[in-house]
Amino acid sequence: MKKETILVIGANGQIGTALLPRLQNTYGFGNVIATDVRQTGTEEAIFELLDATNALALNDIVQRRGITQIYHLAAVLSAKGETDPLWAWNLNMQTLLNVLEAGRTFNLHKVFVPSSIAAFGEHAPKQETPQSSVLDPATVYGISKVAAENWSVYYHKRYGLDVRSLRYPGVISYQSMPGGGTTDYAVAIYHEAVQGHDFECFLAADTRLPMIYMDDALRATLELMEAPADNITVRTSYNLAGMSFTPAELTASIQRHFPDFKVTYAPDFRQAIADSWPQSIDDSVAKKDWGWKPDFDLPKMTFEMINHLNELYHVTV
Repeated sequence: MKKETILVIGANGQIGTALLPRLQNTYGFGNVIATDVRQTGTEEAIFELLDATNALALNDIVQRRGITQIYHLAAVLSAKGETDPLWAWNLNMQTLLNVLEAGRTFNLHKVFVPSSIAAFGEHAPKQETPQSSVLDPATVYGISKVAAENWSVYYHKRYGLDVRSLRYPGVISYQSMPGGGTTDYAVAIYHEAVQGHDFECFLAADTRLPMIYMDDALRATLELMEAPADNITVRTSYNLAGMSFTPAELTASIQRHFPDFKVTYAPDFRQAIADSWPQSIDDSVAKKDWGWKPDFDLPKMTFEMINHLNELYHVTV
């Protein structure tokens, strides 16, 4: 086992839920500390309650547990953030600054601060959006991610803190339920299909967005964090790509397994958010710097999602 002690903030979220066992396998069960504002879903981990907006509480855990790395996964996502922008901004930014300050104060080895395709806006190219592009996001979530990227660069340049980041596309997983993101339709749709329900999609049928299967997202995260520091040329956030598809294409993929599955479309306020985002991502810099390569395409992901959700809902096929 590697000699690090890892703190996961936001361990109950979509990525945290799936990342915890991977970190435990790498660093040892006793060397991974899960935290969140509620304990639900973290029974298989050493857990501490933490409101990461409280710097003193965060610093106490870092000191007491001898933390050497932080994975900061707590955030208010795009769609949920638009319902209360000031609350979302304050939570996203205060937790970020508390984590970066803890990293500086306690000389942590590494800090992971995820970004998102939400950092891009209407003036970024929609197709094969490059690593270096205009960042003019249309949501408070996106604005907070751009700010986080810039703060990460600042702490790296001024204090030497090894902050690393990925611009996640929509992450699709079976391990947790949707959490308030604009790409969450692509998770919810599988749950409804496996249970034999029809699905109403909040995006238009032809809305193409970049997505990634959770297994690929986790592997990318760990590969980035394990890469030698000299290989890391991007201190804002690396573009990351898996696949791109529309709701109609996803529906067709599911219908190969459930021919009677039906989807209707009722675009809501999330449509405007999706329309401001890229349709595909150029992640060539990540491939060059640390060897990134996705394993999952849409058919393979659909097969995996349906198999796992069949087990969850005790569906016999």
